[in-house]
Amino acid sequence: MNTPNPRLLGAGALAAILLAGCATSPGYGPSYGGSPGYGSGSACYDCGTVTRIEQVQTRNAPSATGAVLGGLVGAAAAREIAKHQTDSEGRQNTATAAGAVGGAIAGNAIQKRVSTGYNVYVRMNDGRTTVVTQSDLGGIREGSYVRVYDGRAWAQ
Repeated sequence: MNTPNPRLLGAGALAAILLAGCATSPGYGPSYGGSPGYGSGSACYDCGTVTRIEQVQTRNAPSATGAVLGGLVGAAAAREIAKHQTDSEGRQNTATAAGAVGGAIAGNAIQKRVSTGYNVYVRMNDGRTTVVTQSDLGGIREGSYVRVYDGRAWAQ
């Protein structure tokens, strides 16, 4: 049986280590020799420049859901508070109605704030154009150099 030559194994291991040091790792910034854009020699397949950002309303839930749920919670809370404050049935009913209206307004406002997103348009290094929708911008603006992965654009 042939035993491996220790010198040959050592030389192979050293060559592998040196070559690994020359490799680029995705996710640690763009691997280019100049400014991003066309003709820059960029090896980042999923990188590009943001060309446009638009604010959009995302449809996570039907449009009346926030108002309905807020109205129900507001009515129940107001009714419970009114029971402890007055014995009058009329005042309890008035408080319940006011709580429902207030809760509906608050629920609608909360839903609108939560369901706002951004369409980020990116011109990739190879000329392709892609659009990602995300809930926040994370410091990205038009002209930013980004990497698109995991369904969103990340600043580089």
